[in-house]
Amino acid sequence: MVFSSLTFLYFFVPIVLIVYFFSGTKVRNAILLVSGLFFYAWGEPFYIVIMLVSTLIDYTAGRMLDKFDNNEKIRKLCLIVSVCMNVGLLAVFKYSDFIFNNMNSMFGLSIENPVLGLNKWLNDTLDVGLSVKQVALPIGISFFTFQSMSYTIDLYLRNIKVQKSFLSFAAYISMFPQIVAGPIVRYEDVANEIDNRTVNMSKISIGIGIFIKGLAKKVLLANNIGMVWTAVKAMDFTEISALTAWIGILAYTFQIYFDFSGYSDMAVGLGKMMGFTFPENFNHPYISKSVSEFWRRWHITLGSWFRSYVYIPLGGNRKGKGRTLFNLMVVWALTGLWHGASWNFVLWGVYFGVLIIIERLGWGKVLEKLPAPVSICYTFLLAVFGWILFDTETLGDAWNLFSAMFGGNGVGADSTALYLLATNIVMLVLCAIGSTELPTKLYGKLKNKSAKVVGYALPVVQTVLMIICTAYLADATYNPFMYFRF
Repeated sequence: MVFSSLTFLYFFVPIVLIVYFFSGTKVRNAILLVSGLFFYAWGEPFYIVIMLVSTLIDYTAGRMLDKFDNNEKIRKLCLIVSVCMNVGLLAVFKYSDFIFNNMNSMFGLSIENPVLGLNKWLNDTLDVGLSVKQVALPIGISFFTFQSMSYTIDLYLRNIKVQKSFLSFAAYISMFPQIVAGPIVRYEDVANEIDNRTVNMSKISIGIGIFIKGLAKKVLLANNIGMVWTAVKAMDFTEISALTAWIGILAYTFQIYFDFSGYSDMAVGLGKMMGFTFPENFNHPYISKSVSEFWRRWHITLGSWFRSYVYIPLGGNRKGKGRTLFNLMVVWALTGLWHGASWNFVLWGVYFGVLIIIERLGWGKVLEKLPAPVSICYTFLLAVFGWILFDTETLGDAWNLFSAMFGGNGVGADSTALYLLATNIVMLVLCAIGSTELPTKLYGKLKNKSAKVVGYALPVVQTVLMIICTAYLADATYNPFMYFRF
């Protein structure tokens, strides 16, 4: 069964929360673990084994790191086992098709990916429903492997204390709010809360507000604007008009932001309701004044992960300008590859790496002197161009779409473009405004002027949004989160 239904998450949450709230402190981690496993198993009933094996190995590595604290050789061995296991899982289940296909293409070979043989055997003998044409990708494997790996790395570096309870560690790995699409919660982020957290009405109230905001982003904005990109993406890029191409990629630009930031908000809100403080994952990235700033605001937890565990260990900016630029390029190539096993994703990462290096070499100082609207438009356009690589199937498709945007098909606007614009202009404007700080600032001003009125009105607004989202969900059968595939 493919996990694609927001409806399941939407109705699964209240049941878990009710049980959680009325349970004692000692059993809440057990509830976290069981609910997380059930949530994951609903979409991947077989591949839950992979997550459990990863959890067990990293837990064991952590206990060994603690037990042999004075033996550096054993500690290094434990770290190597943990890292190799996690990276190996990604290599096998996420990148093996990519590796073998490229080997076959480069050297004229016809080697079949051995993992396909395992998939075929499982499908034939156990009837688990795995694809036999390509390796089935476990949902959220990029998230939970990075999360689990951060624990052993930080433990090796002595940045955190060992978690001796397997139940608590497994609950941390399998927390259902963010297990499949982030934010990437490092153990140090919740180390003080995993065994000792409080749940009160203040946290519940705040969490509900954050959750509803995220739900509205996903259901009301991302899903609706996403239909525009779906329609344009199905067209022949070599025949569409420039205006159609721009409307399509702008729709995707807003879709991916509201979809992913919406899920992150929902996860943060659920975490708050359960006594956790998850890290922020988005901070209005489309108002950034440089590409470097954009990546300090977009998918913040992933950027922080790569900075802590790749960029700094490589030397960061401590070994001269040349080495710094090399380190940046390595990080961005890996960032692209993390998102998907295709050259489009690799080039997408390299694209942003090159832009950030250019800013490091002096262009960033120029951007600082430009008027804010100019630098914001510059950064936004570069982000839009990046999304072309991100969500087209091939490099040829990416080029054809880019060419169409600048009149390569010889048509500036046609009836299709005008229809798309007329029927979606309001949604595009709403998305543009919603991606800025304007709604937050407006709310702040209203609260300062009349805190009491806002205090009464806010629950009403949230209730209305919840009802509208529920109505949309009742009428929909397919509500995928875009980052589930990573």
